[in-house]
Amino acid sequence: MIKVIKPGLQTTVQDQGRVGMYEIGMPPSGAMDKFSFTVANLLAGNQPNAAVLEITYMGPALQFEKAMKISLTGGNIPPKINGQAVPMWETLQVQEGDTLTFDFVQSGARTYLAVEGGIDVPVVMNSRSTYTLIGIGGYQGRALAEGDVLAVGEMKQKDVPVGTKIDPALIPIYEKTHEIRVVVGLCSYRLTEESLSTFLESEWTVTPEANRIGYRHKGERLKFVDREQPFGAGSNPSNVTDLGYPIGSIQVPDGVEPIVLLHDAVTGGGYATIATVISTDLNRMAQIKTNEKVRFRAVSLSEALEARQQLKQQLQQIADNMAM
Repeated sequence: MIKVIKPGLQTTVQDQGRVGMYEIGMPPSGAMDKFSFTVANLLAGNQPNAAVLEITYMGPALQFEKAMKISLTGGNIPPKINGQAVPMWETLQVQEGDTLTFDFVQSGARTYLAVEGGIDVPVVMNSRSTYTLIGIGGYQGRALAEGDVLAVGEMKQKDVPVGTKIDPALIPIYEKTHEIRVVVGLCSYRLTEESLSTFLESEWTVTPEANRIGYRHKGERLKFVDREQPFGAGSNPSNVTDLGYPIGSIQVPDGVEPIVLLHDAVTGGGYATIATVISTDLNRMAQIKTNEKVRFRAVSLSEALEARQQLKQQLQQIADNMAM
């Protein structure tokens, strides 16, 4: 059992998410940074889909009521056990009565805490992930609160020795400026040629409206091609007839402040989506904070698939090295 002494800013239970339910309007939720989530479970010796805690900006204070192994990955919100600094990206041991706390965030935005066996909460629609907008999954469908008690599950896969680390070269570095790769489309034809160039050449600033639903970016106003709006579309030039929104799709309501739709976003609507963040770089999006800078770079579909394959190879390398 793990007792929540302080909940942090937003700490939620997440796993890989509700895969396969997008067509019925259910977003996947799940860990926003899948790379850090996966490595955290590897270091804790867990099965791949064990539930973890996703910690945003400001960490919780947690008291462990039994001894177990844990790991911490992702953004650098410096962790301490009983007031003593401990490393991230490494298998750690906690004892009964130990308290885990965090200092102020230094880089990145989200830290992932995996515990040996995984966080045990009810499975809702094939996932333990929290979807706070409608209050399902996770711990009572919400972020953690003071006094909550988390059960530990039985999703342990193997025994990983304390002190196990990953190759430092594979640990992401989180800067304050970010290049995010996108595939242009589905509705990029709605932008003027000049505005599409502006979108790809500008440096955008992440606004305070940046969360699991989406990240809003401040910068130049984009313009749409004049046309008579088709039947079923709204009156604004940024409107189209309703379509599905892929995770990572970017819409620009009225041409102002592009929004990258993320894991808890709605699954469709009537705004033109001008580009989609490639799946690999969704991990990077998860680690961007308010007021940091973003540039979007267009890549081809084949380049996006190659980046995905490279990430899979990195994760396989980490798993293989731990098996030695």
